[in-house]
Amino acid sequence: VQLVESGGGLVQAGGSLRLSCAASGRIFSSYAMGWFRQAPGKERVFVAAIRWRTDNSYYADSVKGRFTISRDNAKNTVYLQMNSLKPEDTAVYYCADSEYYKITYTAEADFGSWGQGTQVTVSS
Repeated sequence: VQLVESGGGLVQAGGSLRLSCAASGRIFSSYAMGWFRQAPGKERVFVAAIRWRTDNSYYADSVKGRFTISRDNAKNTVYLQMNSLKPEDTAVYYCADSEYYKITYTAEADFGSWGQGTQVTVSS
């Protein structure tokens, strides 16, 4: 599976951005898609994930109530709507694909394919 992220940019605190992740290739073998982020000098961490075939979605505590993950199966695209952005949300955001059936999808090891990342910068 090949993944291409878009939608990153610079936004003021309190603002919104929507990230997109277009998937191509062996989509039929994909169970879920996720978003992770990596801030400067820090490890990459889980943000949100969603299954392709059900309504199950998962969120990190730090983004619950502010971020929403959604998918468009017809377009093989997953979105991350980010509202009420904070400076601590500044990071490179990565899209990831999982070809594994899991009870939940919250760890890097749950995903096998990764996009190149898109920068999100939130100014105070």
